[in-house]
Amino acid sequence: MTHRTIRTALLAALLCAAPAWAEVSYAAYEPPLALQPMDRTVAGNAYRQLDWFFARLAEQGLDTTIDGQRAFGSGDKFLPGKVAAGLGHVLLQTPRDDPRLPALLAQYRRIADLTVDMDNHTWGIYYYIGMLYRLREAGLLEQAFTPATLAKLRARLDWRTFVRTPGYDLINLPTNYYGVAFSIARLRMLLGWEDASASQVLLEKMLQHYAAYSGKFGFSDETAGEGRFDRYSILLIAEICERYVETGLPVTDDLKALLRKAATVALAQMNTAGTGFAFGRSLGPYGETALVEILSIAAYLGVLGAEEKEYAYAFSSRVAARYMDFWYDPALHSLDMWGKGRRTDTYRGKHRILGENFSLLHQLIATNELWNEAGMRGKAPRADLQAWLDRTQPPFALTWFAQGEYDRALAVFRDRRHVFSLLMVNGGAGQYDNSPYYPLPFAPGIVSGIADSGAAHAQLLPKFTLADGTELLATSYVKGIEEGRDSGRYVVRYHQDELARLGGKAPVKDDRIRLTTTYAFEPGLVTRTDVYTPRGAVPVRRVTLDFASFSAQPQVEGNTIRFADGDVTEYRVDGLRDCRAEPTNGAAAFQAPYGPMNTLVSCGLGPFTMNGPVTIRWAIRYK
Repeated sequence: MTHRTIRTALLAALLCAAPAWAEVSYAAYEPPLALQPMDRTVAGNAYRQLDWFFARLAEQGLDTTIDGQRAFGSGDKFLPGKVAAGLGHVLLQTPRDDPRLPALLAQYRRIADLTVDMDNHTWGIYYYIGMLYRLREAGLLEQAFTPATLAKLRARLDWRTFVRTPGYDLINLPTNYYGVAFSIARLRMLLGWEDASASQVLLEKMLQHYAAYSGKFGFSDETAGEGRFDRYSILLIAEICERYVETGLPVTDDLKALLRKAATVALAQMNTAGTGFAFGRSLGPYGETALVEILSIAAYLGVLGAEEKEYAYAFSSRVAARYMDFWYDPALHSLDMWGKGRRTDTYRGKHRILGENFSLLHQLIATNELWNEAGMRGKAPRADLQAWLDRTQPPFALTWFAQGEYDRALAVFRDRRHVFSLLMVNGGAGQYDNSPYYPLPFAPGIVSGIADSGAAHAQLLPKFTLADGTELLATSYVKGIEEGRDSGRYVVRYHQDELARLGGKAPVKDDRIRLTTTYAFEPGLVTRTDVYTPRGAVPVRRVTLDFASFSAQPQVEGNTIRFADGDVTEYRVDGLRDCRAEPTNGAAAFQAPYGPMNTLVSCGLGPFTMNGPVTIRWAIRYK
């Protein structure tokens, strides 16, 4: 089977159907349950998965294993809260007259007693206290916890564990954690555990952070001004609005206006395969559920138009259906982000398998509830999603994140079922040399980053190794972004006066070589042209250019590589020599979040002395 072999098992109600496999491209994949109402998919599948985990935890306790992994003692600092939230959904879903409910409540109490003394930080606290509030509202809180455990939780589920007082400063955490702290404080107030004063201060801190690091364009920098923008930069405003709704605060018009900006980006990313954001870290199913989070709260708050709402729901239904078919493996009784040639960030490693299951199921349930409240309960999704996308979404759009010394933006090009996302940001400390943050046109099955990749095989970026051993890569210092049309093509141009010097945790400016880059997008073809200009004579040991491709069966003709199998049919390089294509043989260094690349194409040049401009061009043809 090739890299494009994707499991398309039509899950039976009990998730026990044998898998069937079909040869399709990533863009052409259609989830088998795509036209089923989202709430039916969630009720008939997500809750059955939670039932299995409930029984597993009740039977095995702290010795629970999932796909050979010990669930507890794995270092997952959010796990107790995710367990409480995930199993709490089962309690909330069980009818009060169901004879199973007393036994479920007893099992829940025992599991809470087992986990209450475990480390539980930030998001874990939020998950836990959110479920406590929902159980109280359902009249189940005192039945679900012993008095002793509830007393411990009151002391430990506290925002003060990661916020210093009296200054309300976060303790070694990114500033977006003010939203987590606010939610916990607000829920503590609603539970009667403290007054409203802390939640009011933390709410103001959260809004100040968003204003300080989102600038005039409304998308939040993940860092304190380094220029890292990714899916979370677009998602954060949706999370803020969700926190308002779940804690009973009215969402202001200003917040709705910011949410509209995020929703516009989310609409531009929609597709019939149910895939999501393709850039930045922590992707896989999280890149998909992030879009559903944005669209569901936007629909609930009336930010989407009536027609947009219908088709955003159709897309969300496909994401839920894709989760049940593509990400969930009934043989493992688990989400699978780690097998089948898939690769995640270390942060979401397999040691967190139980928490990741609960986290994603919680997101699907929570967003489905918003869609139900928005009037879509039981409604069959519109079947003409692709036609609507073709009619309403622009073939090209540029979204600004920041302007100033450096430009940060996202360009989206739509071609039939393909959605390309050209990300132009700085990954900043810890991420600048990882390919999910490179300025590349990411598209499922065509161009992908590799989680925690480093720059050993810099995906589709020429890497300069100078005679003194310095390695340079054009990742971080984008300026002068321009968009335009040229002979029917959509064009993006920018320049970099400095390249990023590799080797440290953060990028270091090196101005010995500057760069002008031009991207051209047209149906079936993406081209990148780089003009590198030295400042004086620069001795170069080697220039290398690597492309890890999902396509297979390559035929090399000089600097042109044609593929017999895969969405990419041809890759051509100009300005370098010695191109070769080799199978990756399943190596972890060449795995995307959703599957393996099959072929590594490498080209090079050197040694030589740069005395003038050097032009390097690559072109990808795809079907």
